[in-house]
Amino acid sequence: MIVINANEVNQDNRPDDARLKTLFPKGIIDGGKVMFGTVVIPPKARVPMKGQGAHDQDEYSYIMRGTIQTESGGKAYTVSAGEATLIPAGEEHWAYNAGDEDCEIVWVLVER
Repeated sequence: MIVINANEVNQDNRPDDARLKTLFPKGIIDGGKVMFGTVVIPPKARVPMKGQGAHDQDEYSYIMRGTIQTESGGKAYTVSAGEATLIPAGEEHWAYNAGDEDCEIVWVLVER
């Protein structure tokens, strides 16, 4: 077993205001194809700041607190605490926190 204390993990450098932590990077074990972490999107922050993002892995997310407005695959969504999302690999997407509180998300990237 590998145990990580999220409070001791440094935040990844980002151009936007989101506080991203990668808790388990891909390859932490031999042949590993999963990345796992958290992100806090503060009020009025957008990720990415402009345009859309995409990655080569499927992205599974669970909203722990708050709400985000998002667009994925050309469709708009509002996702709130207690809801989960799946963004297929390669699908362009963005997220915006229009609320007054931080939006806390747990995410997992899974290579196919």
